[in-house]
Amino acid sequence: MKTVRIGTGAGFSGDRIQPALRLAAEGNLDFLVFECLAERTIALAQLRRLDDPDGGYDPFLTERMTAVLPECSRSGVRIVTNMGAANPLAAGRETARIARELGLAVKVAVITGDDILAAIREGRAGPETTELHERLGDRVISANAYIGAFPIAAALDAGADIVITGRAADPALFMGPLIHSFGWQKQQSELLGRGVLAGHLLECGAQVSGGYFADPGVKDVPSLVDVGFPIGEVDETGGLVISKLDGTGGLVSPATVAEQLLYEVHDPARYYQPDVIADFSKVEIVQERENVIRLSGASGTEKTGMLKASVGYRDGFQGEGQISYAGPNAVGRATLAGEIVEARLRRQGGYRDLRIELIGVNSVLGAALSTGPEPYEVRLRCAARTDDRDLADRVGREVEALYLNGPAGGGGASASTRETVAIAPVLVPETTVEIDMQWVDAS
Repeated sequence: MKTVRIGTGAGFSGDRIQPALRLAAEGNLDFLVFECLAERTIALAQLRRLDDPDGGYDPFLTERMTAVLPECSRSGVRIVTNMGAANPLAAGRETARIARELGLAVKVAVITGDDILAAIREGRAGPETTELHERLGDRVISANAYIGAFPIAAALDAGADIVITGRAADPALFMGPLIHSFGWQKQQSELLGRGVLAGHLLECGAQVSGGYFADPGVKDVPSLVDVGFPIGEVDETGGLVISKLDGTGGLVSPATVAEQLLYEVHDPARYYQPDVIADFSKVEIVQERENVIRLSGASGTEKTGMLKASVGYRDGFQGEGQISYAGPNAVGRATLAGEIVEARLRRQGGYRDLRIELIGVNSVLGAALSTGPEPYEVRLRCAARTDDRDLADRVGREVEALYLNGPAGGGGASASTRETVAIAPVLVPETTVEIDMQWVDAS
């Protein structure tokens, strides 16, 4: 039975490059997929594009492509990635430039159409987005729909060695090669649901091969320093085996796979994707041998005809300041310092989401759930959001002022201000999206 081997080259934008390079060289792969977009990543990329019309693609694209293209070209490994982010065409041009510089003959296809900002502004994306745009107005800076796998498959059908997209659904990056390889059709929901399973397990990279899973003494993972990225071997019926390269660190086990299977899945029986509603409720996980896991039982039903879209909008500024206290009564002194800063900022007014917390004491779980022995050192963090940059700057200045205007022993103060981009998820009809595929000359 025909099988396809897909390796994960990245699970997020800043992921490590060396494991991907090793996969390209030793993995006997057909495809290497780089999944590099998180929920807010593309909105931040849109901000960069506003500053530089030739920017807005993944900031590590140049480094990543320069590293992996020679080995992928030598081994015949085809690349699929969403590193196009807010500017897929610019990402395609940069990839082509790198290929020319390296003397490599590759065909680069760019898929666009996920950017639906114009459709929202023109009222062509459904009532939900119309209401949102009326409320937010010019604060809206981006709107990107999660496109499906079939445009990726079409680019591979046309001979692309490298396919670059903007905002595609994460599993779709892996499904595209499967649809291309096996000729799966849009109405074959059961097969597509199995393809979603493969994509979902692979999309987060080392998260399924021991990274993030590890908890020393509870869930031990060997040689995490050299954790290997996962490989999915899929057959034409959607049968799936997850593994990693021999000699790499990490762990592929029923537990790592089960954790990733449930990751970000609200209802395992109805996991909504652009091409299908996947059903993971009857998935069986079987360990064939060490670091080799076989999965079966995924299915799917017909898609909804709606796509998730992320609308990014300017949401003011965040000011932050931090300072450390150490030694006897460190928590008491830091608590007093926080009370002082909070009172000074509230007296000024104009802030929202004012947050005063002690890192290592109550910053994650809050005071009600934070118990245990008092630490000997602690760091105070004060942060607030506001629509005024000067007010945001003042947060950090008030923390720095604690050196001489607060309790004893503060040190290592830092301050920062940044513009805040918020995300509003909406549903849009899939007819809103107009997919286009363009070739970028790399000769």
